[in-house]
Amino acid sequence: MDLSSPGTRRDTIDIALVVPRSGSAGIYGPSCEACAELAISDLNATAGLLGRPVRLIPIDGSRPPATVAAEVGALVSRGTIDAVTGWHISPVRQALARVTAGRIPYVYGPLYEGGERTPGLFLTGETPSRQLLPAMDWMTAEYGVDRWIVIGNDYIWPKQTGAAARWHAHAQGRPLIDEIYVPLGTDDFSDAIRQVEMTGAQGVGVVLLLVGGDGVAFNRQFARCGLAASVPRLSPHVEENMLLASGYGSNDGLFAAAGYFEALNTSAGMEFAARYYRHFGPAAPALNSIGESCYEAITLLIALANRAGSLDVAGMTLAAENLTYISPRGEVSMSGNQLNQDIYVAEALGLDFEVRARISAA
Repeated sequence: MDLSSPGTRRDTIDIALVVPRSGSAGIYGPSCEACAELAISDLNATAGLLGRPVRLIPIDGSRPPATVAAEVGALVSRGTIDAVTGWHISPVRQALARVTAGRIPYVYGPLYEGGERTPGLFLTGETPSRQLLPAMDWMTAEYGVDRWIVIGNDYIWPKQTGAAARWHAHAQGRPLIDEIYVPLGTDDFSDAIRQVEMTGAQGVGVVLLLVGGDGVAFNRQFARCGLAASVPRLSPHVEENMLLASGYGSNDGLFAAAGYFEALNTSAGMEFAARYYRHFGPAAPALNSIGESCYEAITLLIALANRAGSLDVAGMTLAAENLTYISPRGEVSMSGNQLNQDIYVAEALGLDFEVRARISAA
């Protein structure tokens, strides 16, 4: 069948999977692709979606946002894809939203800054009000951290998340010490670390909003300066791949907040991990919240389409109302176009996480 003819019903449902394959976020790509592949394998082992098998169309999300959007927009216009999903940074999401809005469903997996209202865009990721801010409060209660310095990349997600941290800290009478934002691809954090050293260690913590390889470089340099044991770091973005890349000795005093960890001791989480390693074997890419977000996004897409009976954006938007289902994150539910989920804080112990507490409930 001709897959390039607009309006032609294909034998398959084709989903564009937009994930990074290089750059700062490239470290996440293998886990994202593996989790998405598992979701499609699970789906096609039954009846597929709406009676048709599903295929993933890989798109490199590490390129400039306009380049990614141009490729996806062309696929939409030719009628060769039925939906978009994946993990990619917010500037890519914003560009994709402009070419998909109201045309095909777009399910965005990553944590993000919040506030997205584009028609046909559904979001499974954590937002600052339910992820970072409760984690900051937990760190204050458990470890006495009452002064924060934000270090992040210079784009919308870190800057708006940093702003949320600033407002939250100010409202509690503990204004941020500083906010430092650096370009994606930064590998020298000596100036930022010097700022941390100048604060004095007592009661100080770092809110870490660096992506992938940038966060790895920071963690290594932070530990080499002898700060890891005395200045806690809290990140909504650090996951198991970054622990491995940072190295055992760089992870002391590192905490993360997320809706999923490989170490999450719930029946849904453990069952997912067992299926993942059974499918890919022990050499599979590290299982983590960012990779799982691609499985989560496809699971939501399936739930919405099945409830709507089609991939029509308007129908799926109506189907999102009061939708509840079980995923690797447990029981989750939709509120508008946003997924509600349990969120946890975990501490890095060497190359693994240990979940410490649930900080937000679904």
